[in-house]
Amino acid sequence: MSSVKVVKLGARIGARVDGVDLARGVDAATADRINDALLEHKVIFLRGQHGLDDDSQLAFARMLGTPTTAHPTVTSRGAKVLPIDSRYDKANSWHTDVTFVDRIPKASLLRAITLPPYGGTTTWASTEAAYDRLPEPLRALAESLWAVHTNTYDYAGDVDARLEHLADTERQYREEFVSDYYETEHPVVRVHPETGRKVLLLGHFVKHFVGLGQSESAALFQLLQNRITKLENTIRWSWELGDIAVWDNRATQHYAVSDYDDQFRRLSRVTLAGDIPVDVHGERSRVVAGDASTYSAVVEPVRLAS
Repeated sequence: MSSVKVVKLGARIGARVDGVDLARGVDAATADRINDALLEHKVIFLRGQHGLDDDSQLAFARMLGTPTTAHPTVTSRGAKVLPIDSRYDKANSWHTDVTFVDRIPKASLLRAITLPPYGGTTTWASTEAAYDRLPEPLRALAESLWAVHTNTYDYAGDVDARLEHLADTERQYREEFVSDYYETEHPVVRVHPETGRKVLLLGHFVKHFVGLGQSESAALFQLLQNRITKLENTIRWSWELGDIAVWDNRATQHYAVSDYDDQFRRLSRVTLAGDIPVDVHGERSRVVAGDASTYSAVVEPVRLAS
């Protein structure tokens, strides 16, 4: 643990963790130090992890939490490790992973396998920093709002028309993504289960706000979402082979930038189980459709002392 060094990369988000060789395994003290850095900096990066494979990536993930299955609906590409493969999908929009289920994941661990010769960066935004800087009237409004999240997101409405123009691999992926329907109502402001901090919970899985129509929801969504993605709240990472990124999925959104043309890009992702969000009044998120119990356990972490 003494060799672990955390290098802050941005005022509001991001740090690099040096002095750790994950392929050799980490002890409990080192894992605790890494988790502390994750909670403080929201996303952390470890360079030079060339010795990792899927099994050792999964072993490291288990030191930080309880792995989920690879995905709630995309089950054909791996049991525990999900390949992020540019031939199937490019998630070039702001989102928090898997918010369409009730038990939003704690964190994700992403490892670079094959990178394009240019582009292919990923950007993360702190939803805690965004909440902290809301003016009081917007803060009060956000704390009163609930949003409906579903796994149909940008495929809704004209799904058939969109699918007709996709390559076979991408069409098959998207059809599998929506093969089971999930819908959950989440608070727009949740209390982070480990830090006790308030964070905004939005992203591209949001369909509308509870009790509001589509036009009103769209206007409010853009107002709050723009607060999250202000450049001051973000960090953009240029991947190198051997990199692994770990982000707190409860306090961030991310965006995989599709700026590498038709070059091939592949990474491996392991996801850690999380809890069911709670709003500022202690009310828990509500399932409307879908059962996520086979995807993930519900893991209630121990809150840090304030």
